[in-house]
Amino acid sequence: MRSYTLILFLVLFTTIVSAQNANYKMGERALINGDFKAAVTSLEKALAADTNDVNTLYMLGYSYYHAGNYTRAVGTFNRVISLKPGENSAYYYRGKARNFMATETKGMSNPDREKLLLLSIRDFSKAIELNSEDVKLYQNRAVAYRDYGVLKGQKIPNFHDKTKAINAFKSCISDFEKVLSLTPGRKDITTQLADAKGYMKNLY
Repeated sequence: MRSYTLILFLVLFTTIVSAQNANYKMGERALINGDFKAAVTSLEKALAADTNDVNTLYMLGYSYYHAGNYTRAVGTFNRVISLKPGENSAYYYRGKARNFMATETKGMSNPDREKLLLLSIRDFSKAIELNSEDVKLYQNRAVAYRDYGVLKGQKIPNFHDKTKAINAFKSCISDFEKVLSLTPGRKDITTQLADAKGYMKNLY
């Protein structure tokens, strides 16, 4: 009787693992092909069998992000970071997702936008701590600082803060200058840098 139970358990376990692997592979293939909604469907199924698989979680967060589901992307990258705190790119994508949520979500309160932008800046700063030579981290933090400066520079009663706005633009400018020092001659960054200086000048 015991041997029969053991065999049954092994058969069921093998079936579950096989299904998990099949869903993982389908999700991976869909992600590579750019079909992020299909990737989400398969990877969610794969994750159900092992909720702490970092590779599955990372690919799922990445797929959520590219499918435009930023809330779930943030939640999934939270789990990736809790399991693997040194995963540089998890902070990067969580920061980008938070920035998009802050700037694109309709009906969100300004304090909530502010909170998301500050968290976004913190994510990019942590990613920079882990990899200080990655240009895209400085560029995206500069954008987050810019968006924060624009937000706090709005003359909204009990919310406007000129000092915070100016400091945000100073940090933005510093990051764009860092990008140019690492990748000279980039016209897109030169334009954004000039815009940031213009925004800050208008605050004085």
